[in-house]
This record gives sequence, C-alpha cells and structure tokens, in this order.
Amino acid sequence: MKITTKGQVTIPQEIRERLGLLPHTEVEFEVRDDVVVLKKANVGRRGGRIVEHMRGRGTVRMSTDEILALTRGEGS
Repeated sequence: MKITTKGQVTIPQEIRERLGLLPHTEVEFEVRDDVVVLKKANVGRRGGRIVEHMRGRGTVRMSTDEILALTRGEGS
C-alpha cells in the first residue's frame, strides 16, 4: 500500500468493516515510537451529537408528557 501525493491511504475493507469505520467517521492518529495507530475518535454517538445540536432550539414550551401525547396522537 502506498501513500498518495495528498498523503492519503485506503483502509482495507475488512478492517473498516471490523471496526465499523463508516464514511464520515472521525478518527485519530497516535504516534507510538515509530508506529502510527489509527483509532476512532472519541466523539460520542451520532444520536448524542444530534441532540446536542438541537438543544435549546425549541420555541414551544411543552412538557415531555405533552410532547409524547402529541406524537402518540393523543393530543388535542
């Protein structure tokens, strides 16, 4: 395997599948002596990132119970 002129390498499919490295997965590089280690970045799960992104954006003051009632079709 060779490094491209842009400094890129292709991670073999078997390794990507085994580690769950999907497109857009953030990774980190760590140098240990003369070895480079690639690992998933510790950025939390996608759901957590979405919730954090949406936090504080609501404009309607409703309780959790009221929201759940609406999503279940129980609201009036």
